[in-house]
Amino acid sequence: MPTDASFSVPDISFPSMKDLRTACLSLPEPDRACGDRIRQRDALLTKPPGSLGRLEELALWLGEWQGTERPVLDKVQITIFAGNHGVVQRGVSPWPSDVTSQMVANFEHGGAAINQLARTAGADLNVVCLQNLKATEDLSQTAAMTEEDFLFAVSAGYRAVPKDADLFCPGEMGIGNTTPAAALCAALLGGTGKDWAGRGTGLDDDGLKLKAAVIDEAITFHKDTLSDPLEVARCLGGYELAAIMGGVLAARHNSIPVLLDGFVCTAAVLPLVKIAPEGLDHTRLSHCSAEAGHRNLAASLMLEPLLDFGLRLGEASGSGLAIPLLRGAIACHNGMATFAEASVSQKSAPSTE
Repeated sequence: MPTDASFSVPDISFPSMKDLRTACLSLPEPDRACGDRIRQRDALLTKPPGSLGRLEELALWLGEWQGTERPVLDKVQITIFAGNHGVVQRGVSPWPSDVTSQMVANFEHGGAAINQLARTAGADLNVVCLQNLKATEDLSQTAAMTEEDFLFAVSAGYRAVPKDADLFCPGEMGIGNTTPAAALCAALLGGTGKDWAGRGTGLDDDGLKLKAAVIDEAITFHKDTLSDPLEVARCLGGYELAAIMGGVLAARHNSIPVLLDGFVCTAAVLPLVKIAPEGLDHTRLSHCSAEAGHRNLAASLMLEPLLDFGLRLGEASGSGLAIPLLRGAIACHNGMATFAEASVSQKSAPSTE
């Protein structure tokens, strides 16, 4: 839970932007002493130092945030946040908004890719629909969300994270949501719509130009809010993006490590790191999406993806694939014998004579 006693959110919700801002600045640190013990054990395992590469770093990361030198993944939670977007009426997606609710039904009946990946990874999966899938306003013409609706969505995401989770993996579903994701990047990192807009679910060249132009319109319309990351998230984001931000914040307050997914998911948490530079220290990036802009976004946040498989599906699919990597890291760290236990000779120290 938060280390700052001044942070208090009644019923785990955010009644005001001030309360949310305070929560974004009240961030617990990892257990560094536990990290030291993990490094000490790693140095004794039957392998050359560093020979397991990033698996060693992942075990350290999980252990420091879980507060144990023997990290576990007994309860892995994947939560898909679903929402719709008024900007779709501008033609930024070749798919109608009805597909969002149809895909939610597909998730619930076990027919989507993430259902198969979650099952294979040994993760729990649930879906949270925001505002009963009522669309936001058109972000190019007005604020996407009222302050009340924005705080409601952030709070819904915050409440969706089980406090006993060992790992939290947010995902998203929302036709047209790569447009607000790109708009957030342009607003908070600079650049134009052309720099950040991608083809999403299959835009042709004309559609891509239109999408970039709509993003530029939105940035111009909301130019007076660009200095405030939370206002940017409210005016240019979406319900499911706000919920993802709330979920990742809740995970931090409960010292739960987080695997981020693709472009939309990563853009959704960009406001957190703009408020507090250490705001994403408890996260790792599961993969690099094929969606234009994700590689540059990841580099800007100094997040090195675990996988690069050309995915652009969303749904937390990258996280679903990466969870077994984390399980492998834990299995090696917890299960390997030390040199003494295995009666294996260690490398001799260089002679000082």
